[in-house]
Amino acid sequence: MNAIAKDGLTWTQVSNLKGWESDIARLYAVRNTPNNFLIDPQGVIIAKNLMGENLHRVLGERVKE
Repeated sequence: MNAIAKDGLTWTQVSNLKGWESDIARLYAVRNTPNNFLIDPQGVIIAKNLMGENLHRVLGERVKE
């Protein structure tokens, strides 16, 4: 928790501190970190684990400035 404040991370951080054994990790097939999920305004996961150019492309298509 101190690292989140120290690094000034402003986005939502989620952990139940149970690691790979947590129900959430199993539910969303989280097998490594970091993981990212793009969630639409209705709360539906529309993409996960986007990186690099693919991340920029999808965000450009989905996020209106």
